Amino acid sequence: MEIKDKLEDKKSRETSRFLSFFKKIGINIKTSFKNFVNRFKDGSIGTKLSHFFMGAGNFYHKQFIKGVIYLSIQIGFLTLLIASPKVNNTPIGFKSLVNLITLGTEEGSFELGIPTDNSMLMLLFGVIVIGLLGMFLAAYLSNIKSSYKADLDVKANKKPTTFKEDIASMLDERFHTALLTPAIIGIVTFTILPTIFMILIAFTNYDKDHQGEELISWVGFENFTNIFSGTGEIANRFLPVLIWTLIWAVFATATNYIGGILLALLINKKEVKGKKLWRTIFVLTIALPQFITLLAIRSLLRTDGPINQILMDLGLISEAIEFLGNANSPWLARGMVILINIWIGVPYTMLMTSGILMNVPTELYEAAQIDGATKRQAFFNITIPYIIFVTTPYLITSFIGNITSFNVIFLLTNGGPKVSGGWQAGETDLLVTWLYKLTIEQKDYNLGAVIAIFTFIITATATLLTYRRSKAFKEEDAFQ
Repeated sequence: MEIKDKLEDKKSRETSRFLSFFKKIGINIKTSFKNFVNRFKDGSIGTKLSHFFMGAGNFYHKQFIKGVIYLSIQIGFLTLLIASPKVNNTPIGFKSLVNLITLGTEEGSFELGIPTDNSMLMLLFGVIVIGLLGMFLAAYLSNIKSSYKADLDVKANKKPTTFKEDIASMLDERFHTALLTPAIIGIVTFTILPTIFMILIAFTNYDKDHQGEELISWVGFENFTNIFSGTGEIANRFLPVLIWTLIWAVFATATNYIGGILLALLINKKEVKGKKLWRTIFVLTIALPQFITLLAIRSLLRTDGPINQILMDLGLISEAIEFLGNANSPWLARGMVILINIWIGVPYTMLMTSGILMNVPTELYEAAQIDGATKRQAFFNITIPYIIFVTTPYLITSFIGNITSFNVIFLLTNGGPKVSGGWQAGETDLLVTWLYKLTIEQKDYNLGAVIAIFTFIITATATLLTYRRSKAFKEEDAFQ
């Protein structure tokens, strides 16, 4: 009963945290809207006009440079929306928002010289305009906030800050804002918007049958439902590839993590001499670029390679063995890629753990010795917990990195051995290598986008759940 009560209490706390998260979001939205209304109601004439003409409040308070900047942003954005300039005969502006709904209606012919709507450009420009709209909204709210701040300065018998003073403030107490703003713009431009574009492709029929002159249309959740209830490769191969991806990620992470820790503990033992030499030897395995190492290992394991030749000369085998992409057993190929990955990944964990071992607080060992703890007890109660505590974030990122590991599988087996039935996804293909084949080789970009979304969901969920449950998150000051 006591265990059951604890589990129910834990579940209740997690549910409470989940609900409080959305409650905070609702409170923040409500507060922001309330502040927006209050600024219009309590603000000066300039602040009220700023809700319609950006920079009006700054002109009202004789902040002319800021007023010109804000007004220029509004004029430029409205010009883009209304004029809708064309790129490759595809408008970008307000019309691109309309085209985002239809993805084109005019299907022409290149041979007859009749232009056709470019569905991909329409989708791309629609996403870009949405991004610009978000940036404009941020500038619009900043314009109102700037004017209202000047109102408060006047009410406090202060002079509104000049442009020069604002620049000085941005380089001093608000320096973090000056640095973060370009970074945020870069993240929105090069990460968030491309991700939205990729997600939207998953809801279209953009595949090998809809290229060139063919128009693309929205298909809703059809691509997603095909995974679980449809026919063809996406339905038949998704679950096996997903299961192998998770198996690979678990074993590749565990073997490298445990192997690296054991190797570091062995090298750092007092009885071992030449510690620097041993570390250097193992570091040499990662000194070369990874793809060169993988290609070299693949050459060693070929049927006419030196490994097979040595085994036949020793009489251990009578004929050459296919170890990788053409192996008779898929589990032989899978076992080999996990084994090779140990050779590549263990040195990284070994180096990190060596640094951790050299920085374990000596006070912990001294206190344990005073309390009468043996070396074995100190090892299992201080050294191991400390290593796990410090390396938990690395362990999580390593697991996520192995889920999205492309080089090892692609360069060693190219996803093979092949699966009967003519499927593109082989026995060792991960979700990311299958995604590559779906997009680059088969031109099924919509299905590739679906796989990418599922990969993101898996990695994001695994990261959040494991890290939030780890001691590295819950007990940040445990070893301070």
